[in-house]
Amino acid sequence: MRLRNPIIAATLIVPALLLSACATQEMEKSAKSEAMEQGDSLAAMAKDSMSEHLSALYEVHKDGRIYLFYDRELYKSFLEHGHTAYSFTQIGEGPNGETLVFALTGEDKAKMSGIPSVELYKMETEPKYFYGEMFLDGRIYVFSSMAEMASVRQHHEAAYRLTDIGAGPNGETVVYVLTSENKSERPEELMKMFKSMM
Repeated sequence: MRLRNPIIAATLIVPALLLSACATQEMEKSAKSEAMEQGDSLAAMAKDSMSEHLSALYEVHKDGRIYLFYDRELYKSFLEHGHTAYSFTQIGEGPNGETLVFALTGEDKAKMSGIPSVELYKMETEPKYFYGEMFLDGRIYVFSSMAEMASVRQHHEAAYRLTDIGAGPNGETVVYVLTSENKSERPEELMKMFKSMM
């Protein structure tokens, strides 16, 4: 059947086109939403994978000693109470002759090797992801590079950094230490990680 009246033809065709466009938009929205959900789940999986492979080192410089921790709870307890129950000590072995005190958990107190903080300090292991914190001269230095942490440990200065005054848990200045590769970028991921651990 052929429609001879152009007005009637337009009246029938326009709604059909609109319905088709709406269906296409709904399909695109659905595909986009599905992709976003998949992206979110992939990001979550990547984050979980990172946490599995994350190696962390915390240290406190105090009274000519460097206290080193691989367990965050021990580190927090030391900051609060000023001592640790179990430790492995190396006199005069720091970069400037400081005594190194490696804090141990109860499970690791009898170990002579395989202590994560010792391996990280000596750079015997190369972790896939690294996170470091150093409490030095009333400031908290935050790292994503073991080499930069070793440099600040020795020189007490960071060549590249972003300073956030008063951002620490007790109002300390936080210094995010950058590398020559990322010196011109804001370290958003490192900042998020530090804040998530506070």
